[in-house]
Amino acid sequence: MNERKTIDVHNVEFMPFDRYGSPVPKMSWHIISYDQVSGQGSYVLKMDPGAQTVPHTHMGFEEFFIVEGELIDSDGTVFNKGEFVSFKPGSQHSSYSEKGALIIVFQRGLNIPLKEK
Repeated sequence: MNERKTIDVHNVEFMPFDRYGSPVPKMSWHIISYDQVSGQGSYVLKMDPGAQTVPHTHMGFEEFFIVEGELIDSDGTVFNKGEFVSFKPGSQHSSYSEKGALIIVFQRGLNIPLKEK
């Protein structure tokens, strides 16, 4: 069946995470169905130890499942392996990982980088 795609998140090829233009250090991704113009779709995100996301605003829902490791949000909340997290449209944050993480991301709209003050 050509309409189906099956992947093993532990055995995929990762590319530098360049969602915001230039690659974000210590982050890589494997696109499953993500469209960079609409911000719709899914991807596997790999964060090496010490990786930090670009601070951003969600234009649509962003949801993710922590497959491995942990993620620490900008308010100090720790997301652990096995947790599913949902951010509403309009929410703003950034996250980092001290230990590294493997995450499946489901996006329903673009993320807009926050301007540095």
